[in-house]
Amino acid sequence: MTRRIGTRWIGRIAAGGVTLAMLAVLLPADRAAAADLAPAPVTKAPVAIPTPVFSWTGFYIGANAGYGWGSGQDGLGLYGVDPKGWFGGGQVGYNYQFGNNVVAGLEADLQGGDISAGPAGLNSSLDLFGTVRGRLGYAFGRVLPYVTGGFAWGNNSVDYLGASQSQTHTGWTAGAGIEYALTDHWTAKTEYLYTDYGSKFYDSLGANAGLTTQTAKVGINYKF
Repeated sequence: MTRRIGTRWIGRIAAGGVTLAMLAVLLPADRAAAADLAPAPVTKAPVAIPTPVFSWTGFYIGANAGYGWGSGQDGLGLYGVDPKGWFGGGQVGYNYQFGNNVVAGLEADLQGGDISAGPAGLNSSLDLFGTVRGRLGYAFGRVLPYVTGGFAWGNNSVDYLGASQSQTHTGWTAGAGIEYALTDHWTAKTEYLYTDYGSKFYDSLGANAGLTTQTAKVGINYKF
């Protein structure tokens, strides 16, 4: 009787040992499976900072230099006076860019130089001139092609056989150009203008004298 009881207890203990061993094996597996089923940590994507869009709106000031060639009118035309020469100066202006990328502006410039020529005994010289012009363009990002036109004036001197006279002419100008934004503040441009300064009577010449010019220039602006 005692042996049978002992055998039963030994069998139960052995069975319990097997069960514990199986639990010991299965528990780590269950923990690994649970870990596999756990949601992966969410990583937030870096926030993209949008690149600022360049705008042409604002005041600007700058400098320019170029070359001009002209044609004498009336008395100067009869003598075949076709002045030409270099010039340089500065400009100030304001642009406004609309939502549809159309850019409207106003610019005033002042130039000094020596656009002159003439046969022996006669000389015509345009030494100071300027314009006040409207500008209208379309912005392709940092590129701005435009047309321009408005009021023009110029101080012209006529020397004839030792007699000299200077007068201020007024007229009109029109042309076109293209400007490029190098940075958010600095821009570079090139521009062509045709200008008609009208005609005035010169006592030194004893006749009316007029002048038209064509100018090509490059410039740089600082935009505020």
